[in-house]
Amino acid sequence: MKVKIYKLKRFLDLSMVIGGLIFPLLWPLWIVVIFIIPLLIWIEDRGPIFYSQERIGKDKKIFRVYKFRTMIPNAESMTGAVWSTKDDPRITRIGHLLRKTALDEIPQLLNIIKGEMSFVGPRAERPELHNKFIETLPEFDKRLDVTPGLSGLAQISGSYDLDPSQKIIYDLEYIEKMSLLFDIRIIVLSVFNSIFAKWDSPDN
Repeated sequence: MKVKIYKLKRFLDLSMVIGGLIFPLLWPLWIVVIFIIPLLIWIEDRGPIFYSQERIGKDKKIFRVYKFRTMIPNAESMTGAVWSTKDDPRITRIGHLLRKTALDEIPQLLNIIKGEMSFVGPRAERPELHNKFIETLPEFDKRLDVTPGLSGLAQISGSYDLDPSQKIIYDLEYIEKMSLLFDIRIIVLSVFNSIFAKWDSPDN
């Protein structure tokens, strides 16, 4: 049963990527993504346009996730690996807008095409943070049984300061109830949050 669900999810992922690229009404969005967002990021501080980071995915496979940069260059040079906070001073002005609308996540379509991510699933954590969390929350490891997602039940249900012990409750619920219709529901709610800039999480 799970194998069938994974195949349907993969079909949905690729159909949405291809459909989004060829649907004429979305072409203005791609103009914004390809030209305007990179220009605004560069103008603000002349720093890199993109940001990549190692994450841990299904079956503990390490991969690189891609995003538009929303923080100042070398934001973690002094702090190391830490979670972002709601009023994190490291976030740039354009970064706040990109996070509110989740437009910073658009480059992760490449991860979806490669099969490293899905549109819906538990958010992929950084390996060092994942290893820290499982010391006190062994069930956090169960998130690696499925492909990580661009959005998930925890992101549309939780608040900005949702900690790992609360996050895992939503993630395990998603894994238990995982279905194509459940994915579509989460996608619709995620699109709503993006259109109305309602994302309230540092890790969206």
